[in-house]
Amino acid sequence: QVQLVESGGGLVQAGGSLRLSCAASGRTANTITMGWFRQAPGKEREFIAYISLGTTYYVDSVKGRFTISRDNAKNTLYLQMNSLKPEDTAVYYCAASSFYYVRSTASYNYWGQGTQVTVSS
Repeated sequence: QVQLVESGGGLVQAGGSLRLSCAASGRTANTITMGWFRQAPGKEREFIAYISLGTTYYVDSVKGRFTISRDNAKNTLYLQMNSLKPEDTAVYYCAASSFYYVRSTASYNYWGQGTQVTVSS
C-alpha cells in the first residue's frame, strides 16, 4: 500500500509560478509511474503529466510550462508550474501506478488528497 500527500498549492497571479510536492510512503517499490492530474469545478478529472522509467509526458495545454520530476532519494514527486494561467485553476492530485506509461485515471492505483491551485487574472 502507498500513501501520497500533496503540498505547495496556493493563490498566485497569472504569469506566476508554483511548485507542488507529493511525498510518497509505504510500499513504493512497485510504483512504476507517477502522475499529476487536476480537476476544475464542474469538470472531469484530467491527466496532465507523468514520469515513467525516466520518461516524461505532458498534455499540450501544459507542455512547455510545467515540469514533472522525481527525487527517488526523498521519495517525492514534484510539479513545477510556470507561466500560470487562470484556466490552470483546479485541485491538483498526484497518483501512483504499477503500470508503464499510463495516462488514464483507471490505471492509477493510489491517489493523494489533492491541493488547491488558484490563479487570478
